[in-house]
Amino acid sequence: MCIIFFKFDPRPVSKNAYRLILAANRDEFYHRPSKLADFWGNNNEVLSGLDMEEGKEGGTWLGISTRGKLAALTNYLQPRQDRDARGRGELVTHFLTTDMDSLSYLKKVSAEGHLYNGFNLIAADLSTEKGDVICYYGNRGEPEPVVLAPGTYGLSNALLETPWRKLCFGKQLFLEAVERSQALPKDVLIAELLDVLNNDEAQLPDPAIEDQGREYVQPFLSKYAAVCVRCPGYGTRTNTVILVDTDGHVTFTERSMLDKDPSCWETSTHEFKLQS
Repeated sequence: MCIIFFKFDPRPVSKNAYRLILAANRDEFYHRPSKLADFWGNNNEVLSGLDMEEGKEGGTWLGISTRGKLAALTNYLQPRQDRDARGRGELVTHFLTTDMDSLSYLKKVSAEGHLYNGFNLIAADLSTEKGDVICYYGNRGEPEPVVLAPGTYGLSNALLETPWRKLCFGKQLFLEAVERSQALPKDVLIAELLDVLNNDEAQLPDPAIEDQGREYVQPFLSKYAAVCVRCPGYGTRTNTVILVDTDGHVTFTERSMLDKDPSCWETSTHEFKLQS
């Protein structure tokens, strides 16, 4: 499971403002093998972590390319999974390496949505010259993808903006940090967003999570109902913050759990300028 908060404004009035501020958690089994975020692909143009689970190698949950393609994935909470379904992580890597625009890609994905377990997919084309376009598709929601209006959004393991209590709580914390963003040094803003992502206050009761997850979610509901999930052997193992400024300068910060140990973390930052 995962959670994502993002605010985008392709044409901010102030030069000090950010076109995109994104903060995301990846929740996963601690033993599932993966690579830390780094550049890969043709000309090393894609930046993301990578899933290394056997049969799912090369998939990812969140990434961005120097060409301005960005994609992020969350699973849709469902009581039972189809073990024969295709790996959802490929949906992100395929977009990051394709020449298709975000809306066309999501239309293609929507035609194949039945081949996967439940998912939500954000796909974006970030262009300093043409303006940024961010689109969304969930295969448990409307049949067609949508182009999002500039604004602030939250996405967890239901459809976009579904008001789970932990999503509403985290989104408010995110908004408070974003509202201060122009007055804060970049490193302080990133630290505040990481604090948001590591808030482990359970937001209960939440009938919406219980109704959707049914008996599957009950054993760990008290841990799962927080922005930062901490269960034995499972939970939040990656925090990611992506900032894109008015000039197309990207700052990608990843904080990752090491050696399956929730007390041991490593933080790295990559910076580059969009080519578009």
